[in-house]
Amino acid sequence: MRQKVHLTTHNFFKREYRLKCLPTFKKKAGNILPLLLLSFLSIVISILTVNQLEWEDHISITRGLVLFTSGLVFFSSLYLSINYIVIHTASGRKIIKAYKLSYSDVYDISNKQVSAVQALFCCLTGITAVCYSCSRDILKTSHYISEAYAWFGAAYFFYDIWSMYKVYSSKVTLAQVNGDSKIDYFLVRFFKVIAYVKSNAVIVGHHIFIGGFGFLVITHLRGGLGGLFFRICASTPFVSLRGILSKIGMKNSTLYVANGLIMLVIFFLCRVAMFPYVIYMYAKTIDVDFLTALQSLPFGCQISIIVLLLPQIYWFLLMVSGATKVLKNSVSNNNFLKSIDRK
Repeated sequence: MRQKVHLTTHNFFKREYRLKCLPTFKKKAGNILPLLLLSFLSIVISILTVNQLEWEDHISITRGLVLFTSGLVFFSSLYLSINYIVIHTASGRKIIKAYKLSYSDVYDISNKQVSAVQALFCCLTGITAVCYSCSRDILKTSHYISEAYAWFGAAYFFYDIWSMYKVYSSKVTLAQVNGDSKIDYFLVRFFKVIAYVKSNAVIVGHHIFIGGFGFLVITHLRGGLGGLFFRICASTPFVSLRGILSKIGMKNSTLYVANGLIMLVIFFLCRVAMFPYVIYMYAKTIDVDFLTALQSLPFGCQISIIVLLLPQIYWFLLMVSGATKVLKNSVSNNNFLKSIDRK
């Protein structure tokens, strides 16, 4: 007999539940400091790995594997530490109670916070690489930080697939199997993973493409050139803030609307307009028109641009649709309030 239950954190605040789970909370809260320390150490190791390099050196496979491993450790430990702080500390549980958050909400907010951190690192990498190249021949120079962060940042996309699964897994109803049938348990998990991949096919495919092929492009196929690509993540902090504000019930706030509009502008500039702009800069550098420059690119490069650009356009259109609805609701609410005031 199978029984379906919803995972929720609301029972944190029943006294008998708190007393029962207090030892577990204290034990897991004790992991917060080691996890934060692990995050910090992974950053230190990454810096030491590239500290002795000259500006235009390439990253060896050995250094790259150290950076990739450090990235996996950093993003995973940061995500877990944020979860533990919110779920297993008294202050965190007060936040959960105040905003009536579920496990999936907490996991999702943690996921978005880590995404914002990754985006910050990515933008700093892009700014460093661009500032270095702009005063030189952009077709022949590249800062080592581009390759270094390609190794470190590639780990984020594989971590994020796992992190998003944690969010998805806590949202859906989990069928608990009576007895200790390991086969049934693993079958439930297996079908849960399949359902997750099916329902998140676009974003999972995007992450695998960026973490795999995109990584190869930056480390090997681009010939050590370019760095503007890293600024594609400039909109991510605003996307993350939008999701967090939605989770804590601030969808109708001025902050949510303002953040959404800024997000739209930056998303368009850094994820959609960036691709034609890069081609324009390339055309200007080799002194040809835009179409000639586009046609002169290798076929694989043209396909990569299409594969990368189409999801960005799709997500941008979704954002425009969502922003339109929010603005309409905001205007209708203001008109409703005005009509009440007149009465």
